[in-house]
Amino acid sequence: MQVLSAAATAAALPYDRLVPALRQAFAAGIEAPPRAHYVLPRPGEADATLLTMPVWAGNGSCGGVKIVNVTPGNAARGLPAVTASFLLFDEVTGEHLALIDGGTLTARRTAAVSALAAACLARQDSRTLLLVGAGAVAGELPFAFRTVLPIERVIVWNRGAERGEALAARLRAAGLAASYTADLAAGLAAADVVSAATLSEQPLIAGAELRAGQHVDLVGSFRPAMRELDDEGIRRASVFIDTAAALHESGDLIGPLASGALDEARLGGTLYDLCAGRVAGRTSPEAITVFKGVGVAVEDLAAAMVAVGR
Repeated sequence: MQVLSAAATAAALPYDRLVPALRQAFAAGIEAPPRAHYVLPRPGEADATLLTMPVWAGNGSCGGVKIVNVTPGNAARGLPAVTASFLLFDEVTGEHLALIDGGTLTARRTAAVSALAAACLARQDSRTLLLVGAGAVAGELPFAFRTVLPIERVIVWNRGAERGEALAARLRAAGLAASYTADLAAGLAAADVVSAATLSEQPLIAGAELRAGQHVDLVGSFRPAMRELDDEGIRRASVFIDTAAALHESGDLIGPLASGALDEARLGGTLYDLCAGRVAGRTSPEAITVFKGVGVAVEDLAAAMVAVGR
């Protein structure tokens, strides 16, 4: 059985291979059972969480399980709060093929899904990317987007200037034209694509400040209490989602559905629909498009298969 470290996983998942593999998986209609969620009581500190996410292709190729431990108390121990691994197996024999670093796998497939959606929804002449947030996934997004769009300039905004400036510096060191801004409104005015990857519980992006032709990619809101875009942004946009689970998991959709800013009948479709060609993506150069993904284990499986060359 192969064991892939974080560095080996990153090296095995170039975006020019990963994005097409994800498109193929969604176009094929591969689905996954709901993730299992367990609370692990921790006396004297916040409870931990165990997530198990099984998936299999159903065509005799591969399946897998991602195991994620979320331990908030690790902050006091100087350890990461999230630890994850993905176990890939042969669907016919059950043979365990590889154990892959789950954190790296998740970050790269998340960025690749954003790029895949942008390939369908963003203007194909988009050249300026605004990153809202400066975490691990934000650092991956420019490289993923550049495989599908002619991105020439990256602007970083983050609540904490130090982290935002540090990310911009890392991107410049990697050869990108990147800068930090403390003015989110100015960043929005300059951007063709806006990608938010935060843990915010209050909307950061004002819909009134969006302009015609922009594409907004919402990565961070994976719980009902989390928001990155306000109701006005949802009201003005053509909205697409990765799977129907997003409607029940993300505050960026739950809030607008409750307020009336969004009606399910107005949704443009899912990533399955886009990749299979059942719905059109961008239909007008002037449209504002929004993509909201919450993640699905199909993405992990597709990435794991790329990583081991299956």
